[in-house]
Amino acid sequence: MSARHGDAPNVILTQPFQSPYGTMVIGAYNDKICLCDWQGRATRSRIDQRIQQGLGASYTQQSSLLIEQAKTQLNEFFNAQRQLFDLPLLLVGTPFQRAVWLHLRQIPFGTTIPYQQLASINGNIKAVRAVANANAANAISIIIPCHRVISSRQQTVGYAGGKNTQKALIQLEEIALHSPTEAT
Repeated sequence: MSARHGDAPNVILTQPFQSPYGTMVIGAYNDKICLCDWQGRATRSRIDQRIQQGLGASYTQQSSLLIEQAKTQLNEFFNAQRQLFDLPLLLVGTPFQRAVWLHLRQIPFGTTIPYQQLASINGNIKAVRAVANANAANAISIIIPCHRVISSRQQTVGYAGGKNTQKALIQLEEIALHSPTEAT
């Protein structure tokens, strides 16, 4: 892969991002977002290791045009001015995980679904635990909306940013859907 913007191909550019709900870290590799995750999550080191090993690259704290675009779009989302993200993504995971993450992107803004429904959409209603594990391994939070998956009892469970953050994100989307200004 060729490098752009002066990046070495073995470097993942990272930058912290302060969201209204906590600090996130955004990462880009070869002009694609590969990381947008909660800095304080319990599995932070495991997620970072998977991404770095999967790309054969290491983190370097440095911004880029793409990271700044991601920050802008995230701020628009948090201000109820954006429903869809327009960023190139690089999904680093197993084929099963990538399939689940692609299905997560199809959950409409302002909608929640239970893990069982996500398993069904993914092709195996009995694979609820595997789907839940893939959902938990999502390293591109918000942009790939894993916060929209809830328990069969309509409760928030196991979100990397915390249950309160998950509830707040769901509420933010519900309010945005019913606000008089239309988000893009």
